[in-house]
Amino acid sequence: MSHVDIRKVQVIAPNFKRRLSGVTATVVRLVPVQSRDIAIAATGPVIPDHVPQIRLSQLVTMPRRGPDGPRVWHARRNVEMIGGLALKYLLGKKLRLVFTSASQRRQTGLTRWLIRRMDAVVATSDRTAEYLENDAQVIMHGIDLEGFSPPQDRADLRQKLGLPADGILIGCYGRIRSSKGTDVFVTAMTDALKNLDAHALVMGRAVEKDRGFLNDLKTTVQTAGLADRIHFLPEVPVEDMADWYRVLDLYVAPQRWEGFGLTPIEAMACGVPVIATRVGAFEQIVTKDTGALVAPDDPEALAKAIAQAFEPPHRVREWARNARPHVAEHFAIEREAAELIALYRRLLAER
Repeated sequence: MSHVDIRKVQVIAPNFKRRLSGVTATVVRLVPVQSRDIAIAATGPVIPDHVPQIRLSQLVTMPRRGPDGPRVWHARRNVEMIGGLALKYLLGKKLRLVFTSASQRRQTGLTRWLIRRMDAVVATSDRTAEYLENDAQVIMHGIDLEGFSPPQDRADLRQKLGLPADGILIGCYGRIRSSKGTDVFVTAMTDALKNLDAHALVMGRAVEKDRGFLNDLKTTVQTAGLADRIHFLPEVPVEDMADWYRVLDLYVAPQRWEGFGLTPIEAMACGVPVIATRVGAFEQIVTKDTGALVAPDDPEALAKAIAQAFEPPHRVREWARNARPHVAEHFAIEREAAELIALYRRLLAER
């Protein structure tokens, strides 16, 4: 386990949730990269062994000051903002408090009260910043370009994964629930497949409350006679996800609502173009050179966009050529880490 000396830590990234979530993934992804350039550690009940970390119990007993003055506490949830405030004002720890918001809705009164007490606020997109009462610096998420890369041999990879070696594959991955628009994708594909020789892959996990939603989707597919062309696949480990992007000709992000949304970036890093809805940060991620955007909750528009992508002049081919260079220029994780570290250092330098 990668425990670090709390006395040397300049920045603490708390993750107080046990279950996997987008925030958890952000902390786990970023902290190892940031640790190359600044003394940062995560803390929480479940932190993977490879992530530099300190024990939760050390928060109470750690020295009031960091190695060179105050420390930065970077919260991403209400409970973590509360934890930072408690450490600062009840236990007298010298902290500069940072909060990152990915929400695109008006915050509750409690959240707004907490944010007003932060020393700096980060928004993950321009649209998110519009919902904040405080001034915020926009720092968009990035991904590991080594982990997500184009395939060496797509046909061979498809064969290894038990997929058709030839023909068009269109994917939609992530949690299976209404807010993710999985039903919009399925409805759109039942229409698009009437005139398109393709297979659709729906991959992800449905929690207990969404099992009925998933079963209804399977029934829809069976009723349409498309059970051999629209495939429902179980969730795979995070480390295997890149291969499932690499086999695709097109990735679809049909969300009704999204805080940020990393899957289009992951797909494009693997050389796969994207059609997405105008939610989350998708309007800043997907350009006319890498894919297309449609209104949320509009399966007819989505089906039309999918069909047109494969019609002459076959725009998917040009989109695919542009996808990875676009991500490499704008969404490398090193860029996100560097921008956050610059913010931390500014706060640490303040007297």
